[in-house]
Amino acid sequence: MTEPTQSPAEAQEPHGHGRHLRFHLPYAHLSSPFGDDWFALKAEAFARFFGTPTFLIAQTFIVMLWVIANVSGMTKFDIYPFILLNLAFSLQSAYAAPLILLAQTRQADRDKAHADADAQHREELAHAAEQRQVEMAVQTEKLATLLEQNTKLTELTRQLSERIEILTSEMHRKFVAANP
Repeated sequence: MTEPTQSPAEAQEPHGHGRHLRFHLPYAHLSSPFGDDWFALKAEAFARFFGTPTFLIAQTFIVMLWVIANVSGMTKFDIYPFILLNLAFSLQSAYAAPLILLAQTRQADRDKAHADADAQHREELAHAAEQRQVEMAVQTEKLATLLEQNTKLTELTRQLSERIEILTSEMHRKFVAANP
């Protein structure tokens, strides 16, 4: 299976399929050592096809037909010991091995870029968490200061209320004593 290619604009799309790749955008400009041209992409797709059940079943079916056709006498182009079939397998192996290595190298490059992006994202998250802790400590200190001021004001209000009550009582006594 090949990974879907995606433009940076598609990766930033809020409801798009590639939204999870937004942290990998800084690495979108990187190309693999083998390039991202038509040949490299097709070679990688072909190499990936080698490992699929479809390829293995198709190859088995073709080899069975080849052997049955030549053993039964329907054709005589590659009689036993099937030298042409061995040559075809050798040719397939000669191309398959480098193509598989190419696909593995390209995948390793993608994995490294994704790992780098993930590590950078984790660092950014850690830095943001540290900033939030510092801001939280500052806010906690401000809240403690405000609470202390509120406590002092409440105490002052209580004292003033008591003083007002005493003064009111004294004034009441003086008014009552002056107006018998």
